[in-house]
Amino acid sequence: MTTRTENPEIGQSLSLGGLATNVHDQGRGEPVVLIHGSGPGVTAWANWRGVIPVLAQKFRVLAPDMLGFGYTERPAEANYNLDRWVQQVIDLLDAKGIAQTDLVGNSFGGAVALATAIRHPERVRRLVLMGSVGVPFDLTEGLDAVWGYSPGLDAMRNLVRLFAYDQSLATDDLVQMRYEASIRPGYQESFAALFPAPRQRWVDALCSPESEIRQLPHETLVLHGREDRIIPLHTSWTLSQWIPKAQLHVFSQCGHWTQIEQASRFTRLVTDFFSEGRSAAD
Repeated sequence: MTTRTENPEIGQSLSLGGLATNVHDQGRGEPVVLIHGSGPGVTAWANWRGVIPVLAQKFRVLAPDMLGFGYTERPAEANYNLDRWVQQVIDLLDAKGIAQTDLVGNSFGGAVALATAIRHPERVRRLVLMGSVGVPFDLTEGLDAVWGYSPGLDAMRNLVRLFAYDQSLATDDLVQMRYEASIRPGYQESFAALFPAPRQRWVDALCSPESEIRQLPHETLVLHGREDRIIPLHTSWTLSQWIPKAQLHVFSQCGHWTQIEQASRFTRLVTDFFSEGRSAAD
C-alpha cells in the first residue's frame, strides 16, 4: 500500500484484484463506503469532496475510484460489468479487514451498492441509495448525454448544467476542472468503453432482479432530487416500494447532484440514519 498526497484526488493505492486502486480512507469509527457516479471526469474525491470531511468526523469513510474511473488502474481488456464492480467493493472490505459496512451509492454507484447488498448481505449493515440506477427505466436524454460525452469545454458545460438544478454551480472553474479531468491520458478511451451506444442495454445491465430487491433485509434510505434530469425520480419511488425496510426522501429544487446541492441536508440525513442504527438493535 502506498499513499500519495500531492493531489487531493489521490489517496492510498491498494492492490485489489491485481489492479492498483485509488482509495480515500479518512476518519475513525464504524466504516462507511461511498461509491461514486459515472460522469466524465469523475473521481471519488470529485464526487464526495464535500461529504467525506463531514462524515469522517464520526465515521471511518472509504471512497474508492471504481474500475474504469479516476486514478484506479485500467485493465487492458476493458471488461467492465456489475460483477467486477461488486467484487471490487468486496475486495476493498477484505483488504481493509472490514467484516461489515454501511454503504452509500450515487447513481451508477447506487446500482453497485444495491447489487453488493443483494449478493453479499452479510457484508452490508445499512444502505443509502441516491439518484440510483439499479431498477428498470427508459434511458433519459440526460443520461445518454453523460455516457455519450465527447471531450470539449462546451460539452462539459452542458453536462454540468444538466446535473445541477442551481445553474450558478456551473462556474467556469468547475467546468474547466471537470473538462481537464476528462482528458487525462487514457481517460476518454476508458470512459468511452464503459457505456457505448446503444446505451439502454447498460441501464438494463445495471439492474438487479425485482424478486431479489424485494428480499433485501437491510434498512435503506433512498434519496433523490426532484428536478433530476439524469435519473428519473420514479426509480427511487420504485426502490422505496420494493425494498421492505426503505424510506424515501425527495429534495425539492435539486438536480442529480444531491450531495453537492443539498450537502448539509444530505450529510445530516445520512449521519442520523447510520447513527440511529447503532443506538438500537437492527
